[in-house]
Amino acid sequence: MNRAANPYFQVGLDVLDQPCLVIGGGPEAADKAGRLLEAGARLRVVSPALCPQLQAWAAQGRFSHQARCWEPADLEGVFLVLNTVGDPELARQVFALARERGLLINTYDCPEYSNLGMAALVHPGHLRLSISTSGASPALAGRLRRDLEALFDGEFVEYLEQLAQVRAHLRDSADRETRIQLLRELVAGFRLEGKLHYP
Repeated sequence: MNRAANPYFQVGLDVLDQPCLVIGGGPEAADKAGRLLEAGARLRVVSPALCPQLQAWAAQGRFSHQARCWEPADLEGVFLVLNTVGDPELARQVFALARERGLLINTYDCPEYSNLGMAALVHPGHLRLSISTSGASPALAGRLRRDLEALFDGEFVEYLEQLAQVRAHLRDSADRETRIQLLRELVAGFRLEGKLHYP
């Protein structure tokens, strides 16, 4: 199979309280770090310098930062590795060591040095939509993410929060069949409409 067009096996990864490593300190590292922090990971970032967003999070104590270049020992005790440094030789080294240790690793823009794909993520409120083009066009996945983020606005976030509250209430006050019926009725009128435009 062509790794550059790998559909992967779509899963949600539980990183809650798991030790995760981000290599790099630029905007891509900030994107990945933000997703890990939101998911409750115990995060360590290794990079000589940090972009402003990562600097702010480090100042808040949201992750530990080692202000230096990556070293092989950084992989010890790690659950997940996200390498965001655009250095092919570093990517090869990190991937080889991670694979030897049975670690999950994603190398930004290098599917050949990854055993984990990172989908574009839309996440307003409780919603999580992941978008992948199987590596065919990450740029298109990013464009779809931006368009969908604009669609699922604050009103949608509030609607989904209300559904969550109703579900929590019904979990304690209704039998299973009644609960399922009521929850389905609450979303019966909801629908998504759209139109695609091509260049």
